[in-house]
Amino acid sequence: MGNGWSEWPLMFFTVAAQCVIGGYLIMAMVLLAGNLTAAGARKVHLSMFFLWLLMGLGFLASMMHLGSPLRALNSLNRIGASPLSNEIAAGSLFFALGGIYWLIAVLNRMPRLAGSIWLVITALSGLLFLYAMGRVYMIDTVPTWDTVYTPLGFVLTVFIGGPLLGCLLLQGAGISGPGWRYLPWVSVIAVMISVAAVMMQAAGLAAIHSSVQQASAMVPDYGLLMAGRVLLLVLGLACWLWPVARGKTPPVAGLALGLVLIIGGELIGRAVFYGLHMTVGMAIAS
Repeated sequence: MGNGWSEWPLMFFTVAAQCVIGGYLIMAMVLLAGNLTAAGARKVHLSMFFLWLLMGLGFLASMMHLGSPLRALNSLNRIGASPLSNEIAAGSLFFALGGIYWLIAVLNRMPRLAGSIWLVITALSGLLFLYAMGRVYMIDTVPTWDTVYTPLGFVLTVFIGGPLLGCLLLQGAGISGPGWRYLPWVSVIAVMISVAAVMMQAAGLAAIHSSVQQASAMVPDYGLLMAGRVLLLVLGLACWLWPVARGKTPPVAGLALGLVLIIGGELIGRAVFYGLHMTVGMAIAS
């Protein structure tokens, strides 16, 4: 299991990126709805800075995985042929489009129509980035990763952490509305699907083995770790859902605590994911 935790740069990069994608989608939808005043839209644009700050920290962490930041450019050498190059290219595109949009918007130089088109294009680039992240780990020689649970887990992180991140930034900007009481249920449903996926994956691990290795033996504390992950996710969502269920506006501090708990839970899940790395060896059966 130590191997999984040693991949902390990739753990943070993937979780942060997926939360940012989800958070961006929420904020973009609010801007595209056109119900904000000019002052309100400006506050939303200013708060979007924290999306790109988190995305930047994620990229910095991913460069640490390369051993030397100078190798980062080499990862783009095989765009179109290498899933890793495609991931970095798609992520860079999303980061660049979002960052440039933010800069132009906060400088009040973004025309309304062009801004709406830019928001949609950036959202599509974020979804492309999400797809590219999943493709990196769909390796036929790594049977524990080459399953539906890999892309499903990445998508679920978007819907578990993204809505809370977006709500936190909007609440911090003083933007809220009657529809916000339904938003936490998106994350609740995503957590429920995630729990079901964890149970099905656990059952499937027993059937994956090589001539020298059993997949289920790679993470002996799988059940305990996933239970801890689910507990953190539930507590994180409770920080958001409890005031909403009582008809109150969630405080920013409570949302921030909830986001920290959810990110912590997703990092545990991602550590388990990397700890399950297993090559086929001499033979594979499943």
